[in-house]
Amino acid sequence: MLRRTVWCGEVRGSDEGREVGVCGWVDGVRDHGGVLFVDLRDRTGLVQVVIDPQRSGPLAEAAKEWRAEWSVGVRGMVRRRAPGNENPRLATGDVEVEPAEAEVFSRSRPLPFPLEAADVDEVTRLRYRYLDLRRPALQANLVLRHRLTKAVRDYLDARGFLEIETPTLTRSTPEGARDYLVPARTAPGHFYALPQSPQLFKQLLMVGGLERYFQIARCWRDEDLRADRQPEFTQVDLEMSYVSDEDVMALTEGMLRHAAAAVGVALPGPFPRLTYADAMLRYGSDKPDLRADLAIRDLGVAFRGTGFRGFTGALAAGGTVRALTVPGAGALSRRELDELTAQAKEWGAGGLAWFLCGGEGEARVGELAVRSPIAKFLSPEELAAVLGASGAGAPGEGAGAAGPAGTTAAASGTAGAEAVRAGVGGAARAGDAVFVLAGAADLAATVLGRLRLWAMDRYQLRDAATPWRPLWVTDFPLFAWNAEERRWDSMHHAFTAPWDEDVPLISSEPGRVRGKHYDAVLNGTELGSGSIRIHRAEVQSAVFDALRIGREEAQERFGFLLEAFAFGPPPHGGIALGLDRLAMLFAGTDSIRDVVAFPKTARGADPMTGAPAAVAAKQLRELHLRTEVPAGGRAAGGGDARA
Repeated sequence: MLRRTVWCGEVRGSDEGREVGVCGWVDGVRDHGGVLFVDLRDRTGLVQVVIDPQRSGPLAEAAKEWRAEWSVGVRGMVRRRAPGNENPRLATGDVEVEPAEAEVFSRSRPLPFPLEAADVDEVTRLRYRYLDLRRPALQANLVLRHRLTKAVRDYLDARGFLEIETPTLTRSTPEGARDYLVPARTAPGHFYALPQSPQLFKQLLMVGGLERYFQIARCWRDEDLRADRQPEFTQVDLEMSYVSDEDVMALTEGMLRHAAAAVGVALPGPFPRLTYADAMLRYGSDKPDLRADLAIRDLGVAFRGTGFRGFTGALAAGGTVRALTVPGAGALSRRELDELTAQAKEWGAGGLAWFLCGGEGEARVGELAVRSPIAKFLSPEELAAVLGASGAGAPGEGAGAAGPAGTTAAASGTAGAEAVRAGVGGAARAGDAVFVLAGAADLAATVLGRLRLWAMDRYQLRDAATPWRPLWVTDFPLFAWNAEERRWDSMHHAFTAPWDEDVPLISSEPGRVRGKHYDAVLNGTELGSGSIRIHRAEVQSAVFDALRIGREEAQERFGFLLEAFAFGPPPHGGIALGLDRLAMLFAGTDSIRDVVAFPKTARGADPMTGAPAAVAAKQLRELHLRTEVPAGGRAAGGGDARA
């Protein structure tokens, strides 16, 4: 077999006069008066092979049969292209290979789609994923992912971390999503579960004295899919003993910046921080995208005692009034505003008030005309509050930063008008629109947060000068209220430690307890979550009581971990980061399927292998299983069908 001595994309002018062996796929063949110009491609790029009948003899005749995607090898001399024939778009564009020998390794039938086509539907691409993987862009994504992974390993290894594998066949310990279950042939009626994360095992490694663990961990969750979610995914998982949250965040931030640099991305640092309460108040999201200077204002104080009935009900029920100013949205038509209001209602809002600034309006604040169906129902002070300073500030200034703007504007109509004229603090200007929503504080924040993202897309408000905006979101509530079941659930998981000063509140006011829980966020995408873990038995018991997890249930779900914690567990904490999401962001794509070699569709199917698929009846009998399908359905593998 003809041997490769150099990659196609690495042939350079310095190789002139050298004999090389190149192997790859035929990317294209051009016949110029009998002289064949063949582009030969491997994962590093293209090199041009020139086959001249006057110099190559029988090889030229054989090469006339070559077609796209044939796998071939060429041995020949590197020479410079004739002046004027260089191709500056290729790294190999100033050289070519003149072959003395060639070998066809294998032929290809016509492809189901052109590799260069941009409009191939995703199911077809996944059906022929092995062909899709030949696309240079997809290969570049997987190379980037490899570089990220290697940089993570190198960084953690240099800091004393041990890469340790944890089991992928374990017991079901539900963590929020459904488990993927694996029937155990040797234990009829019993099942393994594929881990949603290595959470419990990495804590056991800390009990075992390994001190610093990491793993590029495969995880599985049976949940509804979307662009940044797959049923099987990869985490950068780590845990440390005798650390605080500051230690974990500092190490993680350093690792992220090191890994980003390995793929040509400069993440700014140090990462700013926002508390969970601050993030929700200002941006309506616990993973805010900070690439646009848009902040939500709380106008509850300004409208306290308002006579406008549209707001009084929300305020009387303990809710609030919040506003978002969107630059450029003042030109929206009435039809577009109605559609936006309908969208807000789909998101859960009771309605959406709007104020268009500039042009002709039925009300004025200073020199600024304002048009709104409800402007006539507001006092001058209330209208000034709506159009006043946005309260946007640098992350980390504290939860109160978004509130005073409304208070200041409400104190005096003149002060509000002056703020508008001066344009200070992000006050509304001509051409802007202000959207106001009244309701429960969390609902108002969430709806305006989604409206904020809509505005960032519609009006291209993201700052191109700062393409990367990482941050930490901290101080999450330890518990989240489950209104449907009327109980408290864990915001993160049942082993997240509360802040020491909040421990007395666990039994009396669970909703006020903060957890030592931190999320890494980049450009509006959650990269991962982490926390300091509970290591004191009495605190763990109090948390279980708040979650209504009794002693028997705790033993059933977590008994092996609780038993281990009776033997001197160290204080410990860690984080799990989504490697797929990180690669997706740095590759500049909007789907993790573009950075996973063999992904599933949005329905969890693999069109290439046909998974999930039926299995033979014999396999089901060996596992002591039989399938039950709806009437008219087909049982898997010919097994018994039970309606």
